[in-house]
Amino acid sequence: MENSYKYFKNTKCKYFPCHKGMEGQEFNCLFCYCPMNPYRDCLGTPAYKKRKDNHEIKDCTNCNFPHKPENYEAVIKFLSDKIKNPQ
Repeated sequence: MENSYKYFKNTKCKYFPCHKGMEGQEFNCLFCYCPMNPYRDCLGTPAYKKRKDNHEIKDCTNCNFPHKPENYEAVIKFLSDKIKNPQ
């Protein structure tokens, strides 16, 4: 897949690929830092871990959703909906 406004791949990044299980697949680096991270209802599959003080931390280590090229439109729609209707 060619780099574009919907897709960017940086194979020279020292963390590439940053998620296990994506080796050899099309991997979109455009959302290197997931823009859905602040939202508990994100489209991905995060895990939640509790610290000793019972504060929950979102762990996206095993989530590949924003890195799959076919999910670009879904991420953009999710963010657009959040801007239109913040909760």
